[in-house]
Amino acid sequence: MSTNLDTAKRFFEACETGKGWNECSEYCHSDATFSAQTTALAEITSLEGYCEWMKNLFTPIPDGNYDLRFFAEDESRNSVAAFAVFHGTQTGPGGPVPPTGKKVAAEYVYHMELEQGHIKHMTKVWNDMISLQQLGWA
Repeated sequence: MSTNLDTAKRFFEACETGKGWNECSEYCHSDATFSAQTTALAEITSLEGYCEWMKNLFTPIPDGNYDLRFFAEDESRNSVAAFAVFHGTQTGPGGPVPPTGKKVAAEYVYHMELEQGHIKHMTKVWNDMISLQQLGWA
């Protein structure tokens, strides 16, 4: 496994299990940027901010988990892509409404750009409205 692929895989696992920036930062540049064309993440522009958002998601959705479907590297572009499905049930506090008991199955893609063995930018492709509807949040 290449260094970039290994770094991206370790980051993905830490981020998707809610470890937050404290653990994710070792795989990223300190000023790593983030983008997503979603309403739910519109205000987040740093990868640190996104990692903390994911960490906080585990309060209303404590059973959150992912099913990784695809993980690959484009060495010529110093990029790694991941496709997964995030599953969970809102049984905890902290959502925009009291616990609904509803489940989410959210398909998403991460595109991670690396430089000198660390992630410098990540884009998330995700239909947030479908997820919010599934949870009863929209």
